[in-house]
Amino acid sequence: MRDSLLAQLMYRIGPGESLALLALVAITVLSIIAPWITPHDPYLRVDSAYLPPGPGHWFGTDEIGRDMLSRILLGTTYTWLPGLAIIAGALIFGSAIGLVAGLAGGRTDLLLMRLVELFMVLPSTLIALAVVAALGNGLFNTMLAILIFWWPWYARIVRDEVRRLVSRPHFEAARSAGLPLARLIRRHLLPGIVPALLVAATLDVANVVMIMSLMSFLGLGQPAPAPELGAMTARALDSLTVFWWLPILPATAIFVMCLMSNLAGDGLRRIVRGA
Repeated sequence: MRDSLLAQLMYRIGPGESLALLALVAITVLSIIAPWITPHDPYLRVDSAYLPPGPGHWFGTDEIGRDMLSRILLGTTYTWLPGLAIIAGALIFGSAIGLVAGLAGGRTDLLLMRLVELFMVLPSTLIALAVVAALGNGLFNTMLAILIFWWPWYARIVRDEVRRLVSRPHFEAARSAGLPLARLIRRHLLPGIVPALLVAATLDVANVVMIMSLMSFLGLGQPAPAPELGAMTARALDSLTVFWWLPILPATAIFVMCLMSNLAGDGLRRIVRGA
């Protein structure tokens, strides 16, 4: 009998991947509580402008005199949590489409997969940028534009896994025994689908964070003075050689989030393949 995914994590994952998973949990918790733990008000001037990192302001201050540590902490809320929400929405919608296609087969499967392939071949990033530009700046519009083109990948994964699982003898026997569809899905399909979805979703967090940061960098995210990490990096690029901490520290925060997501995803993929 196959071990549960949790047991596989405990016995197969290495120390590096364990740290990456813990880092993802820490980033998520930090993103949730960031508005309440910032040392200073992220929107107000608290000291002189362009103070370098040091005691009192560990990440320095920006061109207005706002505390950079406070703004980067709150920036994770504007970047990480929306990324998780996009992944969750894409998982739910894409999984539903893939499940219907895999179980129905025939013309329904063909029609739904043609729709999925249509979305997959479109230049999703460019169209998402156009959607945000048309709808207007804002976090919700950015999330909606990305979500529209993100669900097909999960639909494809779920459909392929379902088609693989329904052809197995134990599923045919369970269906012949007259088990309800909901029970068939819960007991015989979900255990085989969830690991592949979990790996894909963990790896995708980094991609979503990068796309959201790109839109913010291009000025298509939340309007100022919202402390979005991409916008903070873009506004301070001209100061790179003088006030290096202004663009480097927000960009480093984005890099760390993406790196931890990729490390955790690689670890989960190794576990699933080795199971």
